[in-house]
Amino acid sequence: MPFIEESDLLELHKNVDKSQIINERLLDQIKFKNKELKRSKIQRNVLAGVTGLFLVGALAITSYTAGFSSNSNSIGNNNLLVSIDSLEVIKTRIDNLKEQNEELSLVKEFYLAKNFLEKETIYSVQVKSFVDNNVTLASAALTNTLFVKTNPFYSYSLGNFETLNEARLFRKQLVDIGFDDAFVASYKEGKRIQIEDPY
Repeated sequence: MPFIEESDLLELHKNVDKSQIINERLLDQIKFKNKELKRSKIQRNVLAGVTGLFLVGALAITSYTAGFSSNSNSIGNNNLLVSIDSLEVIKTRIDNLKEQNEELSLVKEFYLAKNFLEKETIYSVQVKSFVDNNVTLASAALTNTLFVKTNPFYSYSLGNFETLNEARLFRKQLVDIGFDDAFVASYKEGKRIQIEDPY
């Protein structure tokens, strides 16, 4: 097993501290985006409600005037005049609202997955542990890795699995490619609960 120089170890410690700061900033950005998402969802719902009321009102007025025209025995076949341009504008607006709804659904799925990882018990495969937390092993943008403090060590785990069997299968794949010391552990709220039986 190779030795790590103290200067390299200190540099790794600094890099992990930087990564943790970046991670905290990203979490703050996620919270801010979540607030923006809620605001835009409310605006979209209000806009859809106003559009619906407008359509119902326009339809009611049109049907009322059409009924009034037919009752007054007016001559002509064009009792109901509707602007084709206004229908196209409404169709375009509905299409835009549908597109925005799809985008918001994708963002919502991301937040639901993140919320699941924070509140539910998950399983991950630990591949390494370090005495210091100055190891930069993954980008802060990756959500499929865990770097957790397990006194007195810092654990590095790969994969976030809903079931123990999924984590065990992944551990077997890692062992097959050379991570002989890998093991499955369960986590909840960012803390390791226990080391699981590998079989």
